[in-house]
Amino acid sequence: MVGVPARREQVAYAGRRGLSQRRSCTLLGVARSALGYRSTKAEKDAPVLARMATLSAQYPRFGYRRIRIFLDREGHAMSWGRAWRLWRRARLQVPRKRPRKRIATGRPRPQAPTGANQVWSYDFVFDWCANGQHLKCLTVTDEWTREGLAIEVDGRIRSGRVIEVLSRLVSERGAPLYLRSDNGPEFVSRALLKWIVDQGIQTALIDPGKPWQNGMLESFNGKFRDECLGMEWFLSRAQAKVVIEAWRKHFNEVRPHSSLDYLTPAEFAAKLQHTNAAPASATGRGAARCGGFAPRPVATPSLKGQSNDQETPVLPT
Repeated sequence: MVGVPARREQVAYAGRRGLSQRRSCTLLGVARSALGYRSTKAEKDAPVLARMATLSAQYPRFGYRRIRIFLDREGHAMSWGRAWRLWRRARLQVPRKRPRKRIATGRPRPQAPTGANQVWSYDFVFDWCANGQHLKCLTVTDEWTREGLAIEVDGRIRSGRVIEVLSRLVSERGAPLYLRSDNGPEFVSRALLKWIVDQGIQTALIDPGKPWQNGMLESFNGKFRDECLGMEWFLSRAQAKVVIEAWRKHFNEVRPHSSLDYLTPAEFAAKLQHTNAAPASATGRGAARCGGFAPRPVATPSLKGQSNDQETPVLPT
């Protein structure tokens, strides 16, 4: 079928051939009032296109879905279809990454979390500065809320430094049920394993050569490298610490996460804590099962074999 704009052009052509406007509209089935119509879509889309181009330049690794979330926060509400139409009109495109060969596996992840503050994952990411200094980044995430709990940056990070970072996080958020990592020397050292046992935390070491068992942290590290390390050129290690910490806060508080229904990890954690709040007396593991964040005592004694029933004192008669 011929659209209205094309039929208006046909009316104009018929007028140039000598037909009157009334006769041309009657023959072609076009309302005379439609001849003077001017679309306002271009004027309506102009500020959105300009802002979309600005956001795309600021976040070159974000596609139209995440850009749409940023536009919605600024008051430019739109559907997914309109966002895709404007994205294509502006000729914006995210550079494709080189595909990697993936191993198909249907095995479930060991010790998969069912709530916040249950499983933390930690690993190392390496990079270097313009002055030749090496960067070793210790990343710690919560597998349920996808929060980046910490990114410790230095040239050398041994097991003692790992213990310091984990101790600080435990004092702030409470101890998790499991700590997931690979079999690196920093993660299987005697000092770290002794500290983990003293805190009553269990380890969830992945099998050698199977990084997909730590998929949540691998995804976080991939975004960290793609959106921060790959986009920045650090002049020194001190600058890297500042920029990386700013990116971590942006990841938790600003960046929408598709697996969280395009909420930020901080918004998802706050929503989870509000809807599934643990009782006031629950701490540590009980709070984690309910989705809370209440800290638990550092060295909780074992309660095995103890009865929960309290004895009622017998008053003398």
